[in-house]
Amino acid sequence: MAIFFYTAKSLNGQIKTGTYDAKDIKELAQILRGEGLFLVKADSRVEKQKKGLNFSFFHSKVSISEKMLMTRNLAVMVSTGLPLIRGFSILAAQAKSNRMKEALLDIGQEVSKGKSLADCFKKYPDIFSELFQSMIQAGEESGTLEDVLGVLALQLEKEKEMNSKIQKALIYPAILIIVMAIVAVGLAVFVLPKLNVFFSSLHADLPMTTKIILGSGDFFMKYWYIILAVIIAMVFGFMAMVKTVVGRFFIDTASLKIPLVSSLIKKSNTAALIRSLSSLLSAGVPLIKSLEITNGIVTNFYFKKALGQAAEGVKKGKKLFAGFEQSKDIFPYGALEMIEIGEETGKTSVILKKLAEFYEEEVTNVAENLSAIIEPVMIVGIGLAVGVFAVSIIGPLYSVLGNI
Repeated sequence: MAIFFYTAKSLNGQIKTGTYDAKDIKELAQILRGEGLFLVKADSRVEKQKKGLNFSFFHSKVSISEKMLMTRNLAVMVSTGLPLIRGFSILAAQAKSNRMKEALLDIGQEVSKGKSLADCFKKYPDIFSELFQSMIQAGEESGTLEDVLGVLALQLEKEKEMNSKIQKALIYPAILIIVMAIVAVGLAVFVLPKLNVFFSSLHADLPMTTKIILGSGDFFMKYWYIILAVIIAMVFGFMAMVKTVVGRFFIDTASLKIPLVSSLIKKSNTAALIRSLSSLLSAGVPLIKSLEITNGIVTNFYFKKALGQAAEGVKKGKKLFAGFEQSKDIFPYGALEMIEIGEETGKTSVILKKLAEFYEEEVTNVAENLSAIIEPVMIVGIGLAVGVFAVSIIGPLYSVLGNI
């Protein structure tokens, strides 16, 4: 069996798109004829998951931009009263990634069978987060789906903006690191071996720093495959460690103690936490449920712990501020005080929204400051490396040539 994405035409000329499980195209055409449709086109690129392992790794990734655009368009369709079945067919046609197209077509089919929109989105947790699913459910139950979709689109937009600003702030240091690595490899492969042969042929008495540099180049040429294997093992080891509870704990503990990096971690996690809580509460999701969902969004061990403690505190009748107070050291100054004001005035979701905007801007500023500090430090590092190379290699080279 395979999943077919089809385009069919009814007797009155209306075009219909969707998905169907069928053995082959012939069987699909027979099924559609039974519904009064004539098959125009079918695509069976995706095999049924029942057939074996689900190689979801090979699915094209759905970007935040695409999810944001889909959410905005869905909000417009809901506001105009367009039937959801027709709406999802249009959204699928607009989708850029195959994964999103597949999901939207299937959701349209499931909605046509009477399933709730929230249940349909829950089938695709790799695309739509728990926050997304819970807000859709709250919007359906409260009859405010249009407003909730607007809030969701804003949530995705802010997330995209913050990620984009951080990436722009750190791209120059990243380029410098890559260039330094390329130059170092180039020296080790093309320059140092020739210099080593030259000095060895003259039996010159070289300074210790020169011997170390030439020796490192010689070692790289002889054992490059071992060095490469070690680097790959370290990268995969680090990635595996990050996925463990102990590894995540040590990394999060260390990151909160590094100057500037600590500020970036605190403010970025605070921004994500507050923005998510604000969106969930404004959609009508209960506070305890909102805290539990947000716990799955933040990545830092200590912020997860803080959300868990806050949820337990709220269950016991405490206010949100009091629940977070046990972990006040990890929050930027003023965050908990503003939450307390929001609770006292009964405008928690409004205050949280303002706080989220403030800390999102702060994250950008910290990332830019970090970039501004890293750049001169790296330039000084490059200068020192060039200086050491000049003294250790060029100096002895001129000395040997002078003696000749």
